[in-house]
Amino acid sequence: MRTLDFWFDYSCPYAYLASTQVEALASRTGARLVYRPMLLGGVFAANGTPQKLFATLSAAKAAHNARDLDRWAQLWGVPLAMPSGHPLRTVEALRATVASGIDPRVVHAFYRAYWVDGRGPSEEATMRDVLVAAGHDPARMLDAIARPEAKDDLGRRTDEAIGLGIFGAPAFVVDGERMYWGQDRMHFVERDLLGRD
Repeated sequence: MRTLDFWFDYSCPYAYLASTQVEALASRTGARLVYRPMLLGGVFAANGTPQKLFATLSAAKAAHNARDLDRWAQLWGVPLAMPSGHPLRTVEALRATVASGIDPRVVHAFYRAYWVDGRGPSEEATMRDVLVAAGHDPARMLDAIARPEAKDDLGRRTDEAIGLGIFGAPAFVVDGERMYWGQDRMHFVERDLLGRD
């Protein structure tokens, strides 16, 4: 079976957009989808990218990106609202995602909290709501993510992403070999998985 690794962090709006489409893409191609959380801040640090990338854009580029995000959201018929204070802290939410066994319900709920409801994903109330809605014990999960092992696990995953050459989100790796970056390249991912040139 072909495999599709979806590398993501909740702080990236383009990764949110991709998350709304990646399951259908995997279904159409018969690929096994694997969600791969990473800490985008760690990836940025390894590549010398500013941590608050949006804040470095000129007014014209920021307006262009906002229009681009709106266009993709409209194209795919999904809600998207830039939360005040973006980028919001995601490290605890990512650790909770790993602690959940990387439950897709948790992934989608954290994305919705950030990009639809404007809630900080790493705020305790948000994490509790997300975990309960997905059928997980929030007390157990929050205890787990406070342990050093959870920090180390997310760090290892981030290092793996860096080792693959990933420099941003979303990133897609097909069959552990070919990397594609950006939700606007998902059609290339699909062609690859279908064995088309």
